[in-house]
Amino acid sequence: MSFIESLEDLHSYYGVAGEASTIKEIGCLSPHYRSIVESSSFCALSTCGPEGLDCSPRGDDGSVVRVADDRTLQMPDRRGNNRIDSLRNIIRDPRVSLMFMIPGWNNVLRINGRAAISVDPDLLASFDMEGHLPRSVIVITIETVYFQCARAIMRAGLWKPENLRDPSSLPSPGMIMQEIKQGFDGDAYDAEWPGRAAKSMW
Repeated sequence: MSFIESLEDLHSYYGVAGEASTIKEIGCLSPHYRSIVESSSFCALSTCGPEGLDCSPRGDDGSVVRVADDRTLQMPDRRGNNRIDSLRNIIRDPRVSLMFMIPGWNNVLRINGRAAISVDPDLLASFDMEGHLPRSVIVITIETVYFQCARAIMRAGLWKPENLRDPSSLPSPGMIMQEIKQGFDGDAYDAEWPGRAAKSMW
C-alpha cells in the first residue's frame, strides 16, 4: 500500500487548483453568501480540543445562525444532550468550522473562524423560542467563506426522494444503547423519546 507523506508529494500528485476553486474563498459574507447562510436551517459545527475533534449537528426553526454583520454569526445553543463537547472545545481552542446545507441545493457553504461563548442576558433573550431561551450563544468571527462544489451531494443523490430511507430499516437509538449496555431498556427509551423531545425541543 502506498501513502503520500509530504506536502510536496501531495501537491505534485494533485496539481494546482483551478481558478474557480480559489476565487470563491473570501474573508467575509458577500450578499450572495449571506443569503445562503440565512436560508439554511441546518449546519454541522466542527471544533477541536485536547481530547480530539467533534462535529455537532445544529438546527433551528428558520436560520440556524443569525447574521450580526458580514464578519459575525450568532448561533443559539438550544437544548440537547448536555454533553457540551463543542462548548468545552471552544473554551480551550476557539477555532471552528461550519458546513451549511439546504435541502434541494447541491452545494454546501463552508465557514471557518473563531468562536466565543456568550451568556449575555439580552442576547439570550433575543433568541427566545416559545418562551424558552438558549443556554448560551456561540458568537463566531468569520475568517474564510466559500462554497463547496456539488459533486459530493450529486454522487450521493442526497436529495432524491427515492433515496430516503425507511427509519425502521436502521437501528434505533434505543437498540444502539441496548447493544452497548446490558440491561438497558431500549424499547422503553424509543417509546418515550417522541414525547420527551416534544416537551424539550427548545
